[in-house]
Amino acid sequence: MSEYVLAATDRPLFEWRWVERNADEIVRRLGEHLALTAAALAIGLVLAVALAVLSLRWRWFYAVALGAAGALYVIPSLGAFALLVPFFGLSFTAAVIPLATYTLLILLRNIVTGIQQVPAEVREAAIGMGFTRLRLLLQVELPLALPVVIAGLRVAAVTTIGLVTVTAMLGMGGLGFFIRQGIQTTTPNPTAIIVGIGLSIVLAVLVDALLWLSERALAPWARKAGRA
Repeated sequence: MSEYVLAATDRPLFEWRWVERNADEIVRRLGEHLALTAAALAIGLVLAVALAVLSLRWRWFYAVALGAAGALYVIPSLGAFALLVPFFGLSFTAAVIPLATYTLLILLRNIVTGIQQVPAEVREAAIGMGFTRLRLLLQVELPLALPVVIAGLRVAAVTTIGLVTVTAMLGMGGLGFFIRQGIQTTTPNPTAIIVGIGLSIVLAVLVDALLWLSERALAPWARKAGRA
């Protein structure tokens, strides 16, 4: 035990040469992390919008959908990934399905809340102009609900980026690969762990900032209303 501790402490906390040697692998794993995050958010957003439409059409359905999304959200992430491996193997699909389900609770709640906050007089004016229910949703309600929807998307994105690191524990890639690599080697590699954790944090901050900027660009009226 003492020899192992000594070997671990002999290794520098961060080795820039390790980063240089593994630059291609870092770029590849970063790409995998982005792909898993983007796919999970896209699938989750589509499902959440569909569930929100049904929830607004039938009020009783909202409680059912929210309850189901909440039940999926509390399933331990590693267990959720492991359950799908026998069906899909160590694949992109086995990783994306649980990641997408974890976004549903956040996105569904924000979409429904955002649409419910649209002023009744705006709806009445649109209906008076001959808007169909679908056109009202796509051209009036969703655009006005955009700030609330993007706020939920920001939370879901940051959460998903963190969860993607767990997929590496089952050999599914992403930046968690370096965390697993750093822990599982005979001599722990702190550089690999720092790279995996550090890039995940940087990625989460950048994605959150991009979504915030997109909200300001797509919904400038919300910013003006806030100042007022």
